[in-house]
Amino acid sequence: MKFRKMMMAAAAGMMILAGCGSGQGEETKAESGKEVLKVGVECAYPPFNWTQTEETTTSGKEAEPIYGTSQYAYGYDVAVAQEMARALDMDLEVHKSEWASITQGLDAGDYDVIISGMGRTAKREQSYDFTDPYYYRTNCLVVKKGSGLEEIKGLSDLAGKNVTVTTQLGTGWVDLLDQIPDATLGANYETTSECFMAVNNDVADVVVVDKPTARAALATNPDLSIVTLDENDKFKNDEEMTNICIAVRKGDEETLKKMEEGLEKIGLTSKEDMDKLMDESFQDVPASTIGG
Repeated sequence: MKFRKMMMAAAAGMMILAGCGSGQGEETKAESGKEVLKVGVECAYPPFNWTQTEETTTSGKEAEPIYGTSQYAYGYDVAVAQEMARALDMDLEVHKSEWASITQGLDAGDYDVIISGMGRTAKREQSYDFTDPYYYRTNCLVVKKGSGLEEIKGLSDLAGKNVTVTTQLGTGWVDLLDQIPDATLGANYETTSECFMAVNNDVADVVVVDKPTARAALATNPDLSIVTLDENDKFKNDEEMTNICIAVRKGDEETLKKMEEGLEKIGLTSKEDMDKLMDESFQDVPASTIGG
């Protein structure tokens, strides 16, 4: 394990000395003879993805080195990327990016695809192409226990409660916030961890997020509660935030075809298989990655 970390540190140092962002990818291809699957990942969105210091997860799975660092990434997205790289006989290269700038890295060519819990929205489809979904999620609310809000069944129950709502910046959830009746729009945050912390600290009353992310937060924060909205009293036109897809640059048909081929090869097509992999990812989420 120490040897691997020393080699990674040396490789990172060589990359910095070379002063070329794509140099490591080219070197990997030259050494292995394989193409490199360069993936942009937020690495701060458990259970879909997170950053850790150890090269293996708590259950012994191999985490993925983060390009240019001595850190590692894992989570549902990384597991999918690993399986796809193996199926396509490619080397995997994970690039960490803040969510607010993750599409900029794709535009700049720092990586060729985004596998990072990204919803396929009509707005995003104007600038990027997407594969079929590799996960289907459900939107929900997260509130503080003891606030009285954990008993609500639907959005209409929030009428007259004058709650302050928040969500993650740059997501499709931002467009859903104004559907909450009599709500005050609070500050939105760079990460979901900061959103949950805002509720804990009584800065906000309600977080709009997806259920897997909420479930991960509750695993280490018993003061939070998930509200699953009734089918007849939930967000309208929120389907865009339930389809998690791989994004590629607009018009990059070759990469899009390769990603669709990879998804087909790993057979991640049924909700049952997706949920099984998500459950496995939950087991490895480090408590330190979740705000509370």
